[in-house]
Amino acid sequence: MTQDAEFDVLVVGGAGIDTIVRVPELPVPYADSVMVEPIESYVAHTGTAVALGARSLGLRVKFVDFLGEDTFGELVLRRLAEEKLDFAWLPSAAGTVRAVNLVSADGRRMSFYDPRGVPGQRLPEAFYEDWLARSRHVHVCIVDHARHVLPAALRSGATISTDLHDWDGVGEHQKDFAHAADHVFMSAANLGERRDAVLAEVLARGRARTVVATDGARGAYLAVRDVRGVRHFPAVTPPAPVVDSNGAGDAFVSGFMSGVLRGADPQECMRRGLLSGAFACTVHGTAERFATEADLG
Repeated sequence: MTQDAEFDVLVVGGAGIDTIVRVPELPVPYADSVMVEPIESYVAHTGTAVALGARSLGLRVKFVDFLGEDTFGELVLRRLAEEKLDFAWLPSAAGTVRAVNLVSADGRRMSFYDPRGVPGQRLPEAFYEDWLARSRHVHVCIVDHARHVLPAALRSGATISTDLHDWDGVGEHQKDFAHAADHVFMSAANLGERRDAVLAEVLARGRARTVVATDGARGAYLAVRDVRGVRHFPAVTPPAPVVDSNGAGDAFVSGFMSGVLRGADPQECMRRGLLSGAFACTVHGTAERFATEADLG
């Protein structure tokens, strides 16, 4: 793995479909029937959004995952072909992963996630090893079948990032990812008063250089190896009205890592992440449009 590798980022896992239902408010009051705006399905999920977000910021991206041989899988393949995103996949007997997301008028969301996993399923190393060897960096999504990519990624010498999403700092599923990655992201939603302690624990128990907890309109928190304490960064003002927070965290990851891969310091990486996340909140859907270098100005 060298600086002149063919790919800047290999994204592993996280392809799927989001069906978005727009509701007046969250939580939704109980009713037998509710009239809503047109219900739309989008090619989405975390890997798709990170891959497209990174590509929008000028990075060379390869994306790999399982995908169902079904109508939803066809939607994914059609969209990624239209985007000319370099995507390789293996068939999953369980079908394409999907979610139903409720989105309120102020842009907040509640996601009902159907992982569609096959117990014991994993991506064979022979499937991705050549792309891994030609990548500077690998972003490993926390789907269980991507867990087994971590040892190969560590051997390859590529840097690793991961997003633990709404981890509470305790759940076992995320720990392998948290302790293997050089750059760890998560939502602050379930961390509560333990937020700073959880960020410090990830640094202490793993190999992370940076750990970030994003916190929506409250901004984000950064812990850096060998730097004392956790620093708060306020949110930036979105460039247009907020309509949908789906994909904001993924956009933050893309913005932050685009800075890392350009040699920027952590403060500049945070600025890029916050701007990218704010931009994503102004676009309906999870992975429809992303910030460019011009937007990060």
